[in-house]
Amino acid sequence: MTARMHEELARLLDQARLEAREIPPLTREHSALSLPEGYAIQAEGIRLRIARGERVVGLKMGFTSEAKRQQMNLHSPIYGVLTDRMQVPAGGTLRLQGAIHPKIEPEIAFRTSRELRGRITREQALDACASVFAAMEILDSRYTGFKYFSLPDVVADNSSSSLFVLGTTERPPRELDLAGLQMVMEVNGERVQAARSDAISGDPLLSVVQLCELLDERGESLPAGSIVLAGAATAAHMLQPGDRIRLTVDGLGDVAVSVAP
Repeated sequence: MTARMHEELARLLDQARLEAREIPPLTREHSALSLPEGYAIQAEGIRLRIARGERVVGLKMGFTSEAKRQQMNLHSPIYGVLTDRMQVPAGGTLRLQGAIHPKIEPEIAFRTSRELRGRITREQALDACASVFAAMEILDSRYTGFKYFSLPDVVADNSSSSLFVLGTTERPPRELDLAGLQMVMEVNGERVQAARSDAISGDPLLSVVQLCELLDERGESLPAGSIVLAGAATAAHMLQPGDRIRLTVDGLGDVAVSVAP
């Protein structure tokens, strides 16, 4: 597949996102689409967003659950890119207009204080992360039915990213048992999901280690000041108009967001 084809498919996905319409998976017509080509299409899509004034602020991890990877016959997680316009303020309100299949997940997020490059250890990741906080990611897929038709499809669609919310309580990671944080997500006052943070990669900090490996495979690094969404601790919850969502994480307080009626 040529670079021009990567650009064309990126524009197709970008237009589907802007118009909030479903499209068939790319592999429907391009059955040989590879994972590296998926990342090339993702990168072209981010370039389109940057050209419209968006700014990259971090990365998100996907398929961080070992059970999910086994289900999808994967050997490693995947990543997508976060921009400043994807962030919803804590306690803020989001609108579903423009969404296709909006779902929300409870997560742990990190903020880096220095660049991370190459294959790193957990201790190096810990040293480079200035803070950790509760977070939620709103997923959306441009593909019909929000089904993971193939890994290259998902990656090309920026790993189903849409929006994210960061908690306002940030703590140094060394102050917490990062793998033992209880996480509870409520919708309209009712508990809908609960898990411990080790549901994320066995230890959410390992998502940073895995992310650096994935970036290194593509000759890239994790910049200083990056936000890293470590991945979902539970299954995603479908959003409805008027929903009020709150995530509570041990040691990291609450983070909430509402959906406009």
